[in-house]
Amino acid sequence: MRHALLAAAAALALALALPASAQQDTETRPGPADIVNAAPQEDWVVIPPEDLLVMTLAPDAEGNAREVVIQLMPPPFSQGWVENIRLLARERWYDGTSVNRVQDNYVVQWGDPNYDNPEAAGKPKPLPEGLKVMGEEEYSQPYLKATAFPAMSFAEDAEFFRTLCVVENPGTPAEEETCFEEEVWPPPTQFARGWAFATNSRDAWPVHCYGMVGVGRNYSPDTGSGAELYTVIGHAPRHLDRNIALIGRVIGGMEHLSSLPRGKGELGFYSAEERDKRTPILSVRIASELPEEERPLYEYLSTESDIFARYAEARANRRDAFFITPAGGADICNIPVPVRAFEYAGGE
Repeated sequence: MRHALLAAAAALALALALPASAQQDTETRPGPADIVNAAPQEDWVVIPPEDLLVMTLAPDAEGNAREVVIQLMPPPFSQGWVENIRLLARERWYDGTSVNRVQDNYVVQWGDPNYDNPEAAGKPKPLPEGLKVMGEEEYSQPYLKATAFPAMSFAEDAEFFRTLCVVENPGTPAEEETCFEEEVWPPPTQFARGWAFATNSRDAWPVHCYGMVGVGRNYSPDTGSGAELYTVIGHAPRHLDRNIALIGRVIGGMEHLSSLPRGKGELGFYSAEERDKRTPILSVRIASELPEEERPLYEYLSTESDIFARYAEARANRRDAFFITPAGGADICNIPVPVRAFEYAGGE
């Protein structure tokens, strides 16, 4: 596996030593969007409809339809919760629930307004039978033992992960041997199968970036069932990593959630006087259950591709026309994996 190391100190020093014309050439390199737009079709991976949730909200005040598409987390991460969410969707449990909490620069949360809600006014909606109960140890996965990971040595390249050693240490030279040191904070981060993960020498876990979807829960040892879900709408709350289960990410319609009116109650819940602000959820469906012509179609840029490595480096070291000085690194949440909607071409 090729390491996509994001150090830029040498490149920056070279740019400062070059004539103005050469510096201008460096500044106008392709930006991240240009690189992604040039990616060949074979570098894009189609997301199976079984891995997509389609949440239909009530129309907005002007009557416009609102649809949110969530991509579910791949194995081996959070699979107990993911299975619960598929069950809840198939049982139509989410239908008729609502968005109950919008906390500015933090999260939007939805589910039964009478469950775990300081403004609850009625009895909670009964949950379907067969939901799994997960332990806190399942917030992360053993790095060496998880079945989806090949056997690996930390002295060698791993096939599963593409390592970006310094994405969370801007300005730090890329030293390969620091990638797995336990004392590094933030933990070293890596990309695999279209997702970002944090790792140490024992475990790997998904990270709380903008648009990630997690499972609401009460105090430990409660880990939540998946009936209450939230998405991040503000600065990445990485302190929640390994404390709450992450089950996916919003890949379509994020604007319908991030623009909702903020709640004035405790933790951003809508107060009793704000009940009319709750956004009704008309339905939540697994895309594979929808008629084929209604299924959303999405694909992501392979994180194992050369194009992704170029894109990640460009996100960490912007050299396109607007930028003056490459940053030398980027927070992992500032390197979102490109995802795009598409339509099948042709009559086949």
